[in-house]
Amino acid sequence: MITRSQRNTILFSVPVILLNIPLIAMQFSKNWDWSLLDFVAAGVILFGTALTINLILEKFKTTKSRLIMILITLTILALVWIELAVGIFGSPFAGS
Repeated sequence: MITRSQRNTILFSVPVILLNIPLIAMQFSKNWDWSLLDFVAAGVILFGTALTINLILEKFKTTKSRLIMILITLTILALVWIELAVGIFGSPFAGS
């Protein structure tokens, strides 16, 4: 069984790893150009998602309810990320 401390370490390491991908890619490609604001926005979104998942795991007791809520959270993350990346909905939020 995984302890709460180990779960938190894993859960909050994922955003750090994901944020390192564009940082490393920027060293090798001119096509990947993130500003500080891009990293801050991505960090807020990713760490906010990790925090939400952590709260879900603490508050919901059944596996089924946990999975449903985490799936909803990850779907929202994907939609926000896609909207910020390419503006599929054309919202002012994405700068369209």
